[in-house]
Amino acid sequence: MDHSSHEHHAVQEHTGHEPAAQEHAGHEHHQMDHSAHGMHDAQSGHGMHGMHGGSGGRVPWSMAIQATLHCLLGCAIGEVLGMILGTALGLHNAATVALSVALAFVFGYALTMRGVLRAGVDWRTALKVALAADTVSIAVMEILDNTVMVTVPGAMDAGLTSALFWGALAFSLLVAFLVTTPVNRWLISRGKGHAVVHQYH
Repeated sequence: MDHSSHEHHAVQEHTGHEPAAQEHAGHEHHQMDHSAHGMHDAQSGHGMHGMHGGSGGRVPWSMAIQATLHCLLGCAIGEVLGMILGTALGLHNAATVALSVALAFVFGYALTMRGVLRAGVDWRTALKVALAADTVSIAVMEILDNTVMVTVPGAMDAGLTSALFWGALAFSLLVAFLVTTPVNRWLISRGKGHAVVHQYH
């Protein structure tokens, strides 16, 4: 009887420990799930941080080049049209440069707005996005390429049929592209410039 009671007591004691063991196992499982979830969140946050260019080194040059080419297209259209109109109208060099700069901003903003409007936003929002995305980039480009055009001897007065005029214009746009690309990369790395356009693509 004593031996049987002892065995019965041992079985009850062992059985009584089972819920505690199960609870302990469940607690460990919960901790593992929580740790895995935390690791996933950290990795996800880090990945998103890198994608949005949290630091300048993480912004791919291809993104900066694409943004600069986008601005360059608008600037080139405005520059060429302004030079043509200024020459055809016989405007002074300063007036021709001012017209070219104005048209460069107009066409630069227009190209960005066209892409943003396709996302279904209103004109006012599209204009705000274009102003935030392109103003610095276009301004840098215009300062550079017009400085080159004015600096090259005889380029502004060469006329539309002169190889000097078109050569100087092409060179000025190339200089503007090369210098503005790292500027755009720096802006994108800080969530500015063309970084504000990405959410509408």
